[in-house]
Amino acid sequence: MQNKYGLHARPVTLIVKLALTFTSRISFERGGTASDAKSVMGLLLLAAEQGAELTLTAEGPDAEEAVEALERLFKDKFGED
Repeated sequence: MQNKYGLHARPVTLIVKLALTFTSRISFERGGTASDAKSVMGLLLLAAEQGAELTLTAEGPDAEEAVEALERLFKDKFGED
């Protein structure tokens, strides 16, 4: 997690909005806890601060596109930096 504020409400909302555009099942995992990328509350519960490592997985017909789109969102630091 490179974003200086970590995974707070704004980036979580952007993740969920983007994830909902795909039919694939998408999830993030941190420290053994997995969360649906289409769930605001689930992502907030990961409590991912700056420097936290997240693992992104996707399964379904548009999984590759979903992973690429979400990786771009993270690399852009959610437009915050």
